[in-house]
Amino acid sequence: MDERGRSRKDVRTGEFWDLVVVTAADEDQKEAYELQISDKLRRKEVPLGVPYHVFADPPGPKIGGYSQRLPNASALGKIFTALPLGDPVYQMLELKLAMYIDFPLHMKPGVLVTCADDIELYSISDTEIIAFDRPGFTAIAHPSPISVGTTHGVFVLEPKEESKADEMEYCHCHRFLHKPSINDMYEKGAVCKSVAAITSSGDAEFVYTDSIYYVDYATVKSLLNLFKEIGPLSCEIDAYGDFLQALGPGATSAYTKNTGNVTKEESGLVEIRQKIFHWLQGTPLNVILLNNSKFYHIGTTKEYLFHFTEDLELRAELGLISDAFSFCPRTMTSKAEVCVIHSILHPSCTVGPGTVIEYSRISSDVTVGQGTIISGCWIDSGLNVPSGAFLHSLSVNVDGTTGFVTVVLGIEDNLKQSVTALSDLSKLQLFGTNLIKCLSHWGLSDEILKFSGDRSSLNLWNACIFPLCSDLRSSFTMSLEMMQSVHNVCNFRLPKNLRLLSLQEILQLKNLEEMLKFRNKLYDDICQEKSNCN
Repeated sequence: MDERGRSRKDVRTGEFWDLVVVTAADEDQKEAYELQISDKLRRKEVPLGVPYHVFADPPGPKIGGYSQRLPNASALGKIFTALPLGDPVYQMLELKLAMYIDFPLHMKPGVLVTCADDIELYSISDTEIIAFDRPGFTAIAHPSPISVGTTHGVFVLEPKEESKADEMEYCHCHRFLHKPSINDMYEKGAVCKSVAAITSSGDAEFVYTDSIYYVDYATVKSLLNLFKEIGPLSCEIDAYGDFLQALGPGATSAYTKNTGNVTKEESGLVEIRQKIFHWLQGTPLNVILLNNSKFYHIGTTKEYLFHFTEDLELRAELGLISDAFSFCPRTMTSKAEVCVIHSILHPSCTVGPGTVIEYSRISSDVTVGQGTIISGCWIDSGLNVPSGAFLHSLSVNVDGTTGFVTVVLGIEDNLKQSVTALSDLSKLQLFGTNLIKCLSHWGLSDEILKFSGDRSSLNLWNACIFPLCSDLRSSFTMSLEMMQSVHNVCNFRLPKNLRLLSLQEILQLKNLEEMLKFRNKLYDDICQEKSNCN
């Protein structure tokens, strides 16, 4: 690694991963992932001499699917989320490789599984190492407030004679709870009492929550045999909930019938879950307690904004900066509460606190409000972007022609909230206003509004409300005017014969090569600007 942490030579055999695997939602996304990884290898931004393989989900049930809670990561993938760190910027892929850099040296053959939208930081003594060398599954556990356990996996530990309250402990897990209620955590013995100040949660009572886990080679081979027996999957299987809940002596099959946490309930889900449960019964679940650790999740718009602009602890621990590989006003880069990543901003721009701007080009005299996300946009001079807005520009291929769409939402909007009938559309909130009122400002009616995909579930994800334009700048301007008409309670008539797309359709029609071309041009221009300044 050089002083910026980037690789300059091939890694040595046995000191790093034999293989790095990234999963993609579809073949188009796979191609974009491979293009991005190729660019990283060419620029020597990731370790060399390691095979990087991308596997696309086949049509049908997905391993994870698209990010509906952080839509700017949907097209190009959460694993390529840019971080306010490095020059050029680190993305989640590089950070993951850096965070786990010591693991391969102390790991028996097997597989390490991690998500793309979380950061784990920890401290252990100089004499300790994190070793993945036990049969079955081995998971990392972090002390967390009980309320956090309701949205994560929670470990119920085997009773111990006494706790040493060390920074790191190896334990056996009695059972694993997936997003349990607070009552469940108490009733099933997941709640721990702090015996010393060593636990980073800071609470007298806490739970141990999940992050990454390891599967030893023999268990991986066993799971492959199970997959061959099941055949092509016909439903969504969760790598955390459906595997880890089957482990430990206290595991029961009751979870197999609980479909509350699945994206879409397919036929055969319960049957396949039960096969997995019976197959894995008796497989041990080892837990490494990192008592002095923190788990940061950036998978939602609110978490993304908080951790990149307000969270002073993460900023200090990870060395996050306000101006990451960007060219922007000096007065802005000195403010910790603003985050600009891989972007060019005219010196006359004004950006409010709590705002993140990534992969964008902003012209003169533009004002951006506070608590806003701007991603992949080209903003014309003199425009005023309101606070609490989400604007993300994407390229699409429609009928053989390249087009551009800017998705415009409110930070608080819930893309997953659904209704089943047009008469209930007023229950859907866009920019803090019900969708029917928004339509009226644009000269549309609920009878005209179209929805893509399955019409039995109507939501902001499949509502066709985003205008297709011929260029990136006019796309942003038109979507911004739609939002402003709602905020200012005035009318903005959409041009006749204008095609409107849903976010679901945009991702199906995405032109990722065009989006990467825009990012690469920004890269070259930023390097040129920095060269001129030197």
